[in-house]
Amino acid sequence: MTTNDALRLGIALEGAGWHPAAWREPSSRPLELFAPQYWTDLAQLADAAGIDFATIEDSLALQSSTPFGPDTRIDEVRGRLDALLIAARLAPVTERIGLIPTVTTTHTEPFHVSKAVATLDYASLGRAGWQPKVSGRFDEARHTGRRDIPSFDDLNDPRTREAIAELFAEATDVVEVVRRLWDSWEDDAEIRDVATDRFLDAEKLHTVDFDGEWFSVRGPSITPRPPQGQPVVAALAHADLPYRFAATSADLVFVTPRDLDDARAILSEVRAIEAEIERDGEALRVYADIVTFLDDSAERAVDRLARLDALGRPLASDTRVFTGSADELADLIAELGDLGYAGVRLRPGVATDDLPRIADDLLPILRSRSILAAAPAAAGLAAPTSLRERLGLPTTVPNRYASASA
Repeated sequence: MTTNDALRLGIALEGAGWHPAAWREPSSRPLELFAPQYWTDLAQLADAAGIDFATIEDSLALQSSTPFGPDTRIDEVRGRLDALLIAARLAPVTERIGLIPTVTTTHTEPFHVSKAVATLDYASLGRAGWQPKVSGRFDEARHTGRRDIPSFDDLNDPRTREAIAELFAEATDVVEVVRRLWDSWEDDAEIRDVATDRFLDAEKLHTVDFDGEWFSVRGPSITPRPPQGQPVVAALAHADLPYRFAATSADLVFVTPRDLDDARAILSEVRAIEAEIERDGEALRVYADIVTFLDDSAERAVDRLARLDALGRPLASDTRVFTGSADELADLIAELGDLGYAGVRLRPGVATDDLPRIADDLLPILRSRSILAAAPAAAGLAAPTSLRERLGLPTTVPNRYASASA
């Protein structure tokens, strides 16, 4: 398996972990969940291990045991730091790992998103991405007071389906505007010539003149084109509509298969949608999400999950929950690679227990089997200069406005 063929591996950081009782484990650090050292420790561990990227979960509402509204539980972690600001804090203390924060598109101006992610790309020296997220919760809408979102109690209600379709259509426009704003400065727009008293070439700054149903944006951005040209856009998708959003707008998509048959069917569906919409350029990179409980054996991992489930609300997952050893998880990842997946994103059940096992136990096995690319430092190679390069995406992205300027 060559480096280009090798799978990529990411982690999804979510508070104390993806199990609702993760904060109660002896290793967890509940008093530090809102402290920078907790997040830098996790990111630096993943970075040193050679994990390709870390996503950071976020929302404009408190976590909840129900998908479309708040709850009244007090026995689970509630409260968040801003994911994009966490990523900005992690950028200068990590070296190679890609940083992909979640950003809610439904109540956020695309101009702000554009300059914030571009700034993260500068701060990380080209390791930035972002994960657009639609908000279908009425309590999130009340934080901004600009619009009403109905309660999505019945997903089969035609009005609910219409409202969800509108949210994804809006998110598609947000990503389009963000991408246009990234291109609104040509790469050589900054002259910085003291002798001629010229800092900018005004002819290489462009208005984007986007006029859509939800907003109008003129541009140009106030931030020069990011180091990657186009930072990586990721999406989480569970069904047809978000698959279409990802195929239209994203570079990679996180999907949620329950087993290998489901994984095969999802990949086939995503590829069919790509063909249907006539996606241009690179194929969508498809990653399988796996909630991960690693231990020395399957029995010990199952027992650990059962003990956590007994502490409060049992884990309910939208994707496969893996309980087993690092060797067994490596087998599963290899099978997903054989199906055609670009990689996996692991969701540590307990961040302080499962992330160290991913780093120390799983990654050496994956590399020894050539399932993952060799870690740059271990191979004596220079680290990839960008997240796009690390993920096998084109590193030179043409500017849509440059030819018009020329």
